[in-house]
Amino acid sequence: MAQTILVVDDSPTVVKFVSFSLKNKGFNVLTANDGMEAIETISGAKEEIALIITDLNMPNLDGYSLIHTLRESQEHAHTPIIILSSEDAVDDRDRGLEIGASSYLVKPFKPSLLLDEVSKYLK
Repeated sequence: MAQTILVVDDSPTVVKFVSFSLKNKGFNVLTANDGMEAIETISGAKEEIALIITDLNMPNLDGYSLIHTLRESQEHAHTPIIILSSEDAVDDRDRGLEIGASSYLVKPFKPSLLLDEVSKYLK
């Protein structure tokens, strides 16, 4: 059975591109436009979400707050989370990893790099 990945980004273009790349590798993909929608999607998901890819700068609930919320929950304390952000400052990367992200990639990115990161966490 295919593993499910949640893609969280307020850019429809990024969501479409990342989703396409993941679906081509056989993953099921759920999407959300911001952190609040991501929490709703996770709560209502019928399947286990194996990995989350999130942007940082989003309306309603940003990526940092989303990661913090997920890390405090029993169910998603250990779910791999990859940050995919246009923020490339060392401080942003450090903060993201400190609050519990598994990995940090900077936009623009090569699909192969993202897929390598995903396969690192999903065997």
